[in-house]
Amino acid sequence: MNPKRAVLALKILLWISALAPATWLTVGYFQGWLGANPIEKMTRWTGMTAIVLLLVTLAVTPIRRLTGWNPIIKLRRPLGLFAFFYGVLHFSVWFVFDSLFDFGYMFEDIMERKYITVGMAALVIMLPLAITSTTGWIRRLGKRWTRLHQASYVAAGLAVLHYFWLVKAFPRLPITFGVILVVLLALRHPRFARKKKSRPKASKSDAPATA
Repeated sequence: MNPKRAVLALKILLWISALAPATWLTVGYFQGWLGANPIEKMTRWTGMTAIVLLLVTLAVTPIRRLTGWNPIIKLRRPLGLFAFFYGVLHFSVWFVFDSLFDFGYMFEDIMERKYITVGMAALVIMLPLAITSTTGWIRRLGKRWTRLHQASYVAAGLAVLHYFWLVKAFPRLPITFGVILVVLLALRHPRFARKKKSRPKASKSDAPATA
């Protein structure tokens, strides 16, 4: 298949897949599909989806390095923005339904409960990454853009820690997410990065090929 058509097909699949959880939660909330505690389910699913999308975003560059298929890098920007979108939804559900728009209660909760503290820190870190994800910002920041967007690993680590501290039973899924993140960090080791030098260089249109 033509690389452009393959990327287009993957982008369409990405949009459908990424919007499916939000659509299901929205319809389910109004139709009463979410069980006895719909707010808890909305909070859990938006947060989990944000973490999964963030990890998939971080996996794009290692996959490109290992396979040599440069067009896949075009999926990283929408993946990262969808991860931020679900992070904002996760925060919004908590702020609207748990904090009831009470900023005083929200700040008190952030300061007193450590899992909320690190979760909020992850979202704050993701904000400038989402803002500077455009081609214009990539050109303006140059090499600084690469350094800035390496903070996505910090955001992912904080998000996984947030989930780990939140889970009261044996945290099997948060531990799994943590292992995946460690593997992705290991793939940034120079031994793996050197393999990239032997691959054909990406075209200018693939500028967001960092982090």
